[in-house]
Amino acid sequence: MTLTIRKLNASDTGFAAALDAALAWEALADATVENRVREIIGDVRARGDAAVLDWTNRFDKVNASDMSALCIAPERLRQSLDNLPQDQAQALRSAAQRIRYYHEKQKQESWHYQEADGSLYGQRITPLDRVGMYVPGGKASYPSTVLMDAIPARVAGVGEIVATLPTPNGQMNELVLAALALAEVDQVFTVGGAQAVAALAYGTQSIPRVDKIVGPGNVYVAAAKKQVFGQVGIDMLAGPSEILIICDGDTNPDWIAMDLFSQAEHDEAAQSILICPDAAFIDKVERSINNLLPFMERRAIIEASLHARGLMIEVKDLAQAAEVCNRIAPEHLELSVENPEQLLPLIRHAGAIFMGRYTSEALGDYCAGPSHVLPTSGTARFSSALGVYDFQKRSSLIHCSPAQARQLAPATATLARSEGLTAHARSAELRAE
Repeated sequence: MTLTIRKLNASDTGFAAALDAALAWEALADATVENRVREIIGDVRARGDAAVLDWTNRFDKVNASDMSALCIAPERLRQSLDNLPQDQAQALRSAAQRIRYYHEKQKQESWHYQEADGSLYGQRITPLDRVGMYVPGGKASYPSTVLMDAIPARVAGVGEIVATLPTPNGQMNELVLAALALAEVDQVFTVGGAQAVAALAYGTQSIPRVDKIVGPGNVYVAAAKKQVFGQVGIDMLAGPSEILIICDGDTNPDWIAMDLFSQAEHDEAAQSILICPDAAFIDKVERSINNLLPFMERRAIIEASLHARGLMIEVKDLAQAAEVCNRIAPEHLELSVENPEQLLPLIRHAGAIFMGRYTSEALGDYCAGPSHVLPTSGTARFSSALGVYDFQKRSSLIHCSPAQARQLAPATATLARSEGLTAHARSAELRAE
């Protein structure tokens, strides 16, 4: 059976509405999920470890009698790293080295300036004290995400990293454990779902309260992160993975097809989009998709994703391609064109940009260096890739000299009184009298 992917033309009347409909994704959990998550969070807040044990035994089908059974010792993590096959250990270490090198460039430093009268203004940069990292388990086990989350936090200077890792039926992924060891995560608990998020947000007798929670998860995890936001910080509310490829028609169509597969294989809700000014090339890519699909291990998932959410968009030129891209604001953007540097200034919204024909998105997922934790569902319009800056705080520094305190007092008092805040005004005026 031939797979036909939905096609749109950016010059057609009604294109904008058709594109919006094709992009639509309900990222929020339904009321049933929201209510169950609220119940779990409330129970963890009330009963702490006992609630975490009950929900973990129920959902992950384990039989833990106390929290010590849900804690992985550092020696166990190190054992996983030491026992990895050589090729896997080398790949993991190489990726970690590149991720660290890239993120060291992001680290911000404190700064200040001093005015002639001695007054000082500036900004003090400090790391978060403790971060919670949710690590997907079971069907979705990603050691690469451990490195992408933990290493930027380490570079930022975070004091402690606490990881939660669901282990359905007690099964553990050795590569994930090795990544946790390599990233020097301080504490690891085999807890998942909303109960893990609640424990990290509010703390229990065994799991310490954190300042921020990062890491992807299922719909229950996303709903829990949304509900605890404000009590703690979160990285983002991530939707399904997505890729957008802008191609001029001169790249090998098999390469483009496989790049579309690379996101479609994540899950049936993932979205893969090709934008091209060459209608004949779009047809070539569709043929490549059908030729290559039978050989994919995750064929059923890829086929379901491309059938439900795949798109091929014809544009009049690359400038229009950039316009459409900015409307979509993709998580991953490949500029598979002859001169990506010329197209780059036209791109305003994208989580990560992969430039040139040889830069597959998969390289960024594992070994290139930048974090692969990226904004989805159009949120690249206002948010960015996870980085060192997500684990640092900025405090303003204000040190007025006596002369400047007197100088600023009249304007301060005037503005304060205009807002009806007399105590503010007098606070400034008293120092000037």
